[in-house]
Amino acid sequence: MISSVGLEHYLDRVGVTGSNPVSPTMTKKIFLIPIVTLGIIFIVLGLRWMLVDEPWMIDKVANEERLNMTFDQLFNEEINQTLPGYLKQIYCFFGLWVSIIGLFIISFSKKKFIENKAIAKNLLICVGTMVISAQTMAYVLIPSSPFIYLGWGSILLFLVSMLSYRKLS
Repeated sequence: MISSVGLEHYLDRVGVTGSNPVSPTMTKKIFLIPIVTLGIIFIVLGLRWMLVDEPWMIDKVANEERLNMTFDQLFNEEINQTLPGYLKQIYCFFGLWVSIIGLFIISFSKKKFIENKAIAKNLLICVGTMVISAQTMAYVLIPSSPFIYLGWGSILLFLVSMLSYRKLS
């Protein structure tokens, strides 16, 4: 009978780059957890914009600053009587799209998909473009928004996934 003890001892050391290498399973988790978290954040944000009666009030201070007037002033004008209904409609569609983006991110954040580095790379390109572009637009259009902090958190999550992507086998 041939023992495999020496072979197993050797195989678990092949390719070791440090004293405590990160296992492939751990690398996949480090890649996936931030991406899935971003997907969940997008779903929750989208649902919130769809379900709140006055979604423009979620970011009231920044919106009023951008409008250079309060919502009371805006809605009191005769011509703007139907504006709240229109804004609700726009925010509902926006929330729907944000939620769908979150669902897409989660749908493609599966171990079986990221084993193909091309899929993982495309997922990172899409998510990175989205979070970096959104943060840039937020600074340009609504710099006083509290969503700026959420944007930085999103970029940080993306960077964690991007760094772990380099270690995916």
